[in-house]
Amino acid sequence: MQTPIQITPVAFIKSPYKQKFAIPRQPNLVREAIGEIHFEPTFSDHNCLREIEQFSHLWLLFQFHETAEQGWTPTVTPPRLGGTTRVGVFASRSTFRPNSIGMSAVEFVDVVQSGVSLILRVRGIDLLDGTPILDIKPYIPYADCVMASTGGYAPAAPQNSLQVNFSMVARTQLETFNTRYPDLELFITHVLQQDPRPAQHVKSEKNREFGMFLYDLNIRWRVADQTCEVFFIEAVDK
Repeated sequence: MQTPIQITPVAFIKSPYKQKFAIPRQPNLVREAIGEIHFEPTFSDHNCLREIEQFSHLWLLFQFHETAEQGWTPTVTPPRLGGTTRVGVFASRSTFRPNSIGMSAVEFVDVVQSGVSLILRVRGIDLLDGTPILDIKPYIPYADCVMASTGGYAPAAPQNSLQVNFSMVARTQLETFNTRYPDLELFITHVLQQDPRPAQHVKSEKNREFGMFLYDLNIRWRVADQTCEVFFIEAVDK
Protein backbone atom coordinates (compact mmCIF):
# COMPACT_ATOMS: atom_id res chain seq x y z
CA MET A 1 0.00 0.00 0.00
CA GLN A 2 1.48 3.32 -1.08
CA THR A 3 1.76 6.13 1.46
CA PRO A 4 -0.92 8.80 0.76
CA ILE A 5 0.37 12.06 -0.71
CA GLN A 6 -0.86 15.31 0.77
CA ILE A 7 -1.33 18.23 -1.62
CA THR A 8 -2.17 21.77 -0.58
CA PRO A 9 -3.87 24.08 -3.10
CA VAL A 10 -1.77 27.11 -3.98
CA ALA A 11 -4.79 29.11 -5.10
CA PHE A 12 -8.49 29.07 -5.97
CA ILE A 13 -10.01 30.34 -9.19
CA LYS A 14 -12.81 32.86 -9.51
CA SER A 15 -14.72 31.80 -12.60
CA PRO A 16 -17.84 33.01 -14.45
CA TYR A 17 -18.98 29.36 -14.50
CA LYS A 18 -21.04 28.85 -11.36
CA GLN A 19 -22.15 25.29 -12.11
CA LYS A 20 -20.74 22.32 -14.01
CA PHE A 21 -23.51 22.51 -16.62
CA ALA A 22 -22.51 24.71 -19.59
CA ILE A 23 -18.76 24.65 -18.88
CA PRO A 24 -16.95 23.91 -22.18
CA ARG A 25 -15.65 20.34 -22.31
CA GLN A 26 -12.12 21.54 -23.06
CA PRO A 27 -10.20 24.81 -22.48
CA ASN A 28 -9.93 27.58 -25.09
CA LEU A 29 -13.25 26.76 -26.77
CA VAL A 30 -14.74 29.93 -25.26
CA ARG A 31 -12.05 32.64 -25.23
CA GLU A 32 -14.29 35.18 -23.45
CA ALA A 33 -14.15 33.08 -20.25
CA ILE A 34 -11.63 34.90 -18.04
CA GLY A 35 -10.67 33.49 -14.67
CA GLU A 36 -8.95 35.10 -11.71
CA ILE A 37 -6.57 32.85 -9.79
CA HIS A 38 -6.40 34.09 -6.19
CA PHE A 39 -3.34 32.80 -4.37
CA GLU A 40 -3.37 31.57 -0.80
CA PRO A 41 -1.38 33.78 1.64
CA THR A 42 1.59 31.37 1.69
CA PHE A 43 1.97 31.71 -2.09
CA SER A 44 0.92 35.33 -2.61
CA ASP A 45 4.50 36.52 -3.03
CA HIS A 46 4.82 38.24 -6.42
CA ASN A 47 8.20 36.53 -6.82
CA CYS A 48 6.33 33.26 -7.34
CA LEU A 49 5.19 34.66 -10.71
CA ARG A 50 8.40 36.43 -11.72
CA GLU A 51 8.87 36.32 -15.56
CA ILE A 52 5.58 34.47 -16.09
CA GLU A 53 4.53 37.15 -18.60
CA GLN A 54 7.13 35.70 -20.99
CA PHE A 55 4.75 32.80 -21.64
CA SER A 56 1.58 33.20 -23.69
CA HIS A 57 -0.03 30.10 -22.18
CA LEU A 58 0.07 28.22 -18.90
CA TRP A 59 -0.81 24.78 -17.60
CA LEU A 60 -3.19 24.68 -14.65
CA LEU A 61 -3.29 21.55 -12.51
CA PHE A 62 -6.43 21.47 -10.40
CA GLN A 63 -8.85 19.32 -8.45
CA PHE A 64 -12.31 18.34 -9.67
CA HIS A 65 -13.57 19.34 -6.25
CA GLU A 66 -17.29 19.07 -6.99
CA THR A 67 -17.08 15.40 -8.05
CA ALA A 68 -14.12 14.26 -5.92
CA GLU A 69 -16.28 12.48 -3.35
CA GLN A 70 -18.34 10.64 -5.97
CA GLY A 71 -15.55 8.17 -6.68
CA TRP A 72 -14.47 6.72 -10.01
CA THR A 73 -14.99 3.73 -12.29
CA PRO A 74 -12.56 1.93 -14.65
CA THR A 75 -14.58 3.00 -17.70
CA VAL A 76 -16.41 6.22 -18.60
CA THR A 77 -18.61 7.52 -21.43
CA PRO A 78 -17.00 10.53 -23.19
CA PRO A 79 -19.40 13.11 -24.66
CA ARG A 80 -17.48 12.99 -27.96
CA LEU A 81 -18.68 9.40 -28.38
CA GLY A 82 -22.29 10.33 -27.75
CA GLY A 83 -22.22 9.49 -24.06
CA THR A 84 -22.98 5.82 -24.77
CA THR A 85 -19.64 4.21 -25.69
CA ARG A 86 -17.33 3.30 -22.81
CA VAL A 87 -13.56 3.82 -22.76
CA GLY A 88 -10.97 3.45 -20.02
CA VAL A 89 -10.81 6.26 -17.48
CA PHE A 90 -7.14 6.82 -18.35
CA ALA A 91 -8.10 7.10 -22.03
CA SER A 92 -10.38 10.02 -21.20
CA ARG A 93 -10.50 13.39 -19.52
CA SER A 94 -13.43 12.46 -17.33
CA THR A 95 -13.90 14.37 -14.08
CA PHE A 96 -14.43 11.06 -12.25
CA ARG A 97 -10.82 9.97 -11.70
CA PRO A 98 -8.92 8.11 -8.98
CA ASN A 99 -7.18 11.29 -7.78
CA SER A 100 -9.67 13.87 -9.15
CA ILE A 101 -6.87 15.82 -10.87
CA GLY A 102 -7.47 17.87 -14.01
CA MET A 103 -5.25 19.93 -16.28
CA SER A 104 -5.96 22.79 -18.65
CA ALA A 105 -3.81 24.89 -20.95
CA VAL A 106 -5.02 28.50 -20.72
CA GLU A 107 -3.92 31.88 -22.06
CA PHE A 108 -2.01 34.27 -19.81
CA VAL A 109 -3.64 37.71 -19.41
CA ASP A 110 -1.90 39.58 -16.60
CA VAL A 111 -0.90 39.65 -12.95
CA VAL A 112 -2.50 41.95 -10.39
CA GLN A 113 -0.96 42.68 -6.99
CA SER A 114 -3.42 44.42 -4.69
CA GLY A 115 -2.00 44.87 -1.21
CA VAL A 116 -1.27 41.39 0.10
CA SER A 117 -3.49 39.77 -2.55
CA LEU A 118 -1.90 38.22 -5.65
CA ILE A 119 -4.14 37.49 -8.66
CA LEU A 120 -3.24 35.79 -11.93
CA ARG A 121 -5.75 36.40 -14.73
CA VAL A 122 -6.09 33.79 -17.49
CA ARG A 123 -8.34 33.38 -20.53
CA GLY A 124 -10.18 30.46 -22.12
CA ILE A 125 -10.84 28.61 -18.88
CA ASP A 126 -13.03 25.56 -18.42
CA LEU A 127 -13.03 25.55 -14.62
CA LEU A 128 -15.84 25.81 -12.11
CA ASP A 129 -15.89 28.76 -9.73
CA GLY A 130 -13.93 27.93 -6.58
CA THR A 131 -11.81 25.18 -8.17
CA PRO A 132 -8.62 24.53 -6.13
CA ILE A 133 -5.47 25.17 -8.18
CA LEU A 134 -2.76 22.65 -7.27
CA ASP A 135 0.04 23.94 -9.49
CA ILE A 136 0.83 26.28 -12.40
CA LYS A 137 3.46 25.61 -15.06
CA PRO A 138 4.47 27.47 -18.24
CA TYR A 139 3.32 26.01 -21.55
CA ILE A 140 6.45 25.23 -23.60
CA PRO A 141 5.51 25.04 -27.33
CA TYR A 142 8.41 22.91 -28.55
CA ALA A 143 7.78 20.29 -25.86
CA ASP A 144 4.04 20.53 -25.28
CA CYS A 145 2.87 20.83 -28.89
CA VAL A 146 3.64 17.53 -30.63
CA MET A 147 2.98 18.08 -34.33
CA ALA A 148 2.80 14.37 -35.25
CA SER A 149 0.36 13.48 -32.47
CA THR A 150 -3.04 11.89 -33.03
CA GLY A 151 -6.24 12.63 -31.12
CA GLY A 152 -7.98 9.28 -31.06
CA TYR A 153 -11.75 9.68 -30.83
CA ALA A 154 -11.30 13.49 -30.43
CA PRO A 155 -9.11 14.35 -33.43
CA ALA A 156 -10.22 17.98 -33.75
CA ALA A 157 -12.14 20.67 -31.93
CA PRO A 158 -15.90 20.05 -32.01
CA GLN A 159 -17.81 21.99 -34.63
CA ASN A 160 -20.23 24.59 -33.31
CA SER A 161 -23.52 22.78 -33.70
CA LEU A 162 -26.07 25.41 -32.69
CA GLN A 163 -27.11 28.75 -34.11
CA VAL A 164 -27.78 31.15 -31.24
CA ASN A 165 -30.42 33.89 -31.32
CA PHE A 166 -31.67 36.30 -28.65
CA SER A 167 -35.31 37.22 -28.17
CA MET A 168 -36.31 40.88 -28.03
CA VAL A 169 -36.75 40.56 -24.27
CA ALA A 170 -33.29 39.01 -23.85
CA ARG A 171 -31.68 41.73 -25.99
CA THR A 172 -33.22 44.42 -23.81
CA GLN A 173 -31.93 42.63 -20.73
CA LEU A 174 -28.45 42.34 -22.30
CA GLU A 175 -28.27 46.13 -22.50
CA THR A 176 -28.86 46.27 -18.74
CA PHE A 177 -25.71 44.24 -18.06
CA ASN A 178 -23.47 45.65 -20.83
CA THR A 179 -21.55 47.99 -18.54
CA ARG A 180 -20.76 45.23 -16.07
CA TYR A 181 -20.03 42.53 -18.68
CA PRO A 182 -19.11 44.14 -22.04
CA ASP A 183 -18.64 40.79 -23.87
CA LEU A 184 -21.70 39.12 -22.39
CA GLU A 185 -23.56 38.51 -25.67
CA LEU A 186 -20.49 36.97 -27.28
CA PHE A 187 -19.73 34.94 -24.16
CA ILE A 188 -23.26 33.49 -23.99
CA THR A 189 -23.23 32.81 -27.74
CA HIS A 190 -19.95 30.90 -27.69
CA VAL A 191 -20.96 28.86 -24.64
CA LEU A 192 -24.26 27.82 -26.22
CA GLN A 193 -22.74 27.10 -29.64
CA GLN A 194 -20.91 24.24 -27.92
CA ASP A 195 -24.34 22.72 -27.10
CA PRO A 196 -23.86 22.04 -23.37
CA ARG A 197 -26.74 19.56 -23.23
CA PRO A 198 -25.70 16.00 -22.21
CA ALA A 199 -24.81 14.16 -25.42
CA GLN A 200 -27.05 11.18 -24.75
CA HIS A 201 -30.10 13.43 -24.29
CA VAL A 202 -29.74 15.85 -27.21
CA LYS A 203 -32.16 14.04 -29.53
CA SER A 204 -34.82 13.58 -26.85
CA GLU A 205 -34.86 17.09 -25.41
CA LYS A 206 -36.40 19.15 -28.21
CA ASN A 207 -38.04 22.43 -27.14
CA ARG A 208 -37.11 21.85 -23.51
CA GLU A 209 -36.18 24.97 -21.57
CA PHE A 210 -32.77 25.16 -19.91
CA GLY A 211 -31.05 27.52 -17.53
CA MET A 212 -27.37 28.19 -16.86
CA PHE A 213 -25.51 30.48 -14.48
CA LEU A 214 -22.74 32.72 -15.82
CA TYR A 215 -21.34 35.30 -13.41
CA ASP A 216 -24.34 36.29 -11.27
CA LEU A 217 -26.82 35.84 -14.11
CA ASN A 218 -29.39 33.17 -14.84
CA ILE A 219 -29.68 32.69 -18.60
CA ARG A 220 -32.76 30.86 -19.87
CA TRP A 221 -32.72 29.21 -23.32
CA ARG A 222 -34.31 26.50 -25.47
CA VAL A 223 -33.33 24.55 -28.58
CA ALA A 224 -35.42 23.68 -31.64
CA ASP A 225 -34.13 22.44 -35.00
CA GLN A 226 -30.47 23.23 -34.21
CA THR A 227 -31.35 26.80 -33.25
CA CYS A 228 -30.89 27.97 -29.69
CA GLU A 229 -32.95 30.91 -28.48
CA VAL A 230 -31.97 32.85 -25.39
CA PHE A 231 -35.27 34.21 -24.12
CA PHE A 232 -34.56 35.57 -20.64
CA ILE A 233 -31.60 36.92 -18.63
CA GLU A 234 -31.88 37.95 -14.99
CA ALA A 235 -29.54 38.80 -12.15
CA VAL A 236 -29.49 36.37 -9.25
CA ASP A 237 -29.22 37.61 -5.69
CA LYS A 238 -26.14 36.21 -3.95
